[in-house]
Amino acid sequence: MKRKILAMLLGGTIALGMTSTAFAEEVITNEDGTVENPEAVEVDENKLVLWSLFSGGDGGFMDQIIADYNAGGPTKEVQSIMLVWADYYTKLTTAVATGNGPDIGISHASRLSYLMNDGVIEPLNPYLEELGIDLTESYSEKAIESVSDADGNIYAIPLDTHAEVLYYNLDILAEAGVEVQEDGTLDIKSVDDFNAICEKVKAVMEEGESAVSITSKDDDPWRIFWATYNQMGGSPILTEDWSDVGMDAEVAKKAAEFVKSIYDNGYALAGIEDHQKFFQAGTAGLFIGGTWARGAFEQTDGLNFGEMPWPQLFENPGVFADQHTFILPVNPNRSEEETIAAVEFMVSASKDGGVTWAQSGQIPACKQVVESEEFLALPGRANLVSILDNAAYSFSCPTSQAIETDMKSALNEYWADSIDVDTLVEYLAEAIANNLP
Repeated sequence: MKRKILAMLLGGTIALGMTSTAFAEEVITNEDGTVENPEAVEVDENKLVLWSLFSGGDGGFMDQIIADYNAGGPTKEVQSIMLVWADYYTKLTTAVATGNGPDIGISHASRLSYLMNDGVIEPLNPYLEELGIDLTESYSEKAIESVSDADGNIYAIPLDTHAEVLYYNLDILAEAGVEVQEDGTLDIKSVDDFNAICEKVKAVMEEGESAVSITSKDDDPWRIFWATYNQMGGSPILTEDWSDVGMDAEVAKKAAEFVKSIYDNGYALAGIEDHQKFFQAGTAGLFIGGTWARGAFEQTDGLNFGEMPWPQLFENPGVFADQHTFILPVNPNRSEEETIAAVEFMVSASKDGGVTWAQSGQIPACKQVVESEEFLALPGRANLVSILDNAAYSFSCPTSQAIETDMKSALNEYWADSIDVDTLVEYLAEAIANNLP
């Protein structure tokens, strides 16, 4: 249920030449705090405005980073507006096009190519130089490359690596007779190992419960497909110059069949909408989801859980991963002083806020944070560091979002038994071919 909050617009004039006597637009806010129409939110003209997409368990930790930053007496304080994840990039692109974008934004590294290509964001190099900031001192070469173009222009500040991981309810595993290793992980080195654990857990679950909590469409099955495709040695789905389909059809077929087996074997209950809450409720033994869920799980009373990177089930290591980054949207209303202050915040939030951000479950991008005693002391985090070396990052090109959307649509049909696997592979190839940059 959505609730509406009346927000007064700043100044005496709003869009379309209306005067101060015009009625203010209502801010539509959802129960999770996300805002449907961020342009209507009242903002403090003395603060920088950040548009955030962190609407899950990680949103509160970003709020804490901002609060800590503001308390430190910065050049400019920051105000955050949390948008609906599904609409975030569309609203960001539209706002920038109309000259009404935020001062600071968040972007997945996989989305940077199209934001660069569409002129939504601007490079940070001159501002980093003015501030005397050398990113190579705090970020890996791989992380910097992921936020740069071919000419070395840096378009974002890395914040984290986030990945699809395997969570498990330790109480349910104990009931099922599943052994947990000394380091807190499960002994899974093959599909047979994974299935054997799922069978044991399935045997102790009651009606309406599920051995594995995962949705049957969209993001999470896609992420397991992507990890599996890479573990099987699948080639890049686009040729190096983005001119043609590069996908290995046979590997894609086998990867899709493995994911579907989770449902066909009865390990995952059909129709789970919010698989995170389903696991939190203690009604699933295993949960396949993102690193960002850990913070919420740690705050869930009575939930005794463990976590490990998604296991290597096939020939190669590979864990679906992407990166959150801070970006500087093009904004004609932002002064040079404010731009410098925005970049100051971006760097500080990534470095000084890194340990706070790690509490959300994400793996900080800043080397000093990941190597710190504070980070390594957080429960389960040491086990996740290997993801940085084994990450199968989501592909990035100017049309990556369209390609991914169409590939997910095809996979959704397959998970739902609407098409066979051979038709699926044809649809996947078409999804790529029809959206070449």
